[in-house]
Amino acid sequence: MPMPTEERVSQLVAELVERRGFDLEGVAISAAGPASKVKVTVDSDGSPDLDAVAELSTEISQTLDDAGDFGETPYLLEITTPGIDRPLTTLRHWQRAQGRKVKITLNPGAESPEGKSTFEARVGVVTGTDLALVLGGKRKPHRVTVPLADIRSGVVQVEFSPPGAAELELAGGVAPGRPQPGAQETSDIETTESDSPTEGIVE
Repeated sequence: MPMPTEERVSQLVAELVERRGFDLEGVAISAAGPASKVKVTVDSDGSPDLDAVAELSTEISQTLDDAGDFGETPYLLEITTPGIDRPLTTLRHWQRAQGRKVKITLNPGAESPEGKSTFEARVGVVTGTDLALVLGGKRKPHRVTVPLADIRSGVVQVEFSPPGAAELELAGGVAPGRPQPGAQETSDIETTESDSPTEGIVE
């Protein structure tokens, strides 16, 4: 029996994810030996609640079992949060990255505050159309504004030391519930289940 498509699984789990207060960031299905691996990536404004993730995992497993799309094929279900290198592609991604250092690439022809199309900056407050960025690092922090439409891509950078107080203040602080820059990065939450509905194991 063929595996269900990622779009089909997304449709099955989207309401469950939303009900638990998460955003569905993606579904990936791959072969894992004799089984299939279903990876569901979720995110939220604050730090993910481990109990909520475990309950969501159980609910998704039950929903997939009831739908019967996998037939007799066993599958492993993994619930995870986005890694730090997840591209920032939506408004909420930028909002949650406030206070973090990001590598930004501008669209061809866009005016750059740094004079080059790719540069690093600290993310400030974002509106529906514009993004505040803090340039200059700890020594000469200053804030500029860039239209979101001019940004081709953005990826959060790992920091090994905390930012300066002035640049973090110019950024408007860190998004609520998010780790402080320079703090030890927490690992993704992963919940794996067998092909039968069981209690989630949160690692």
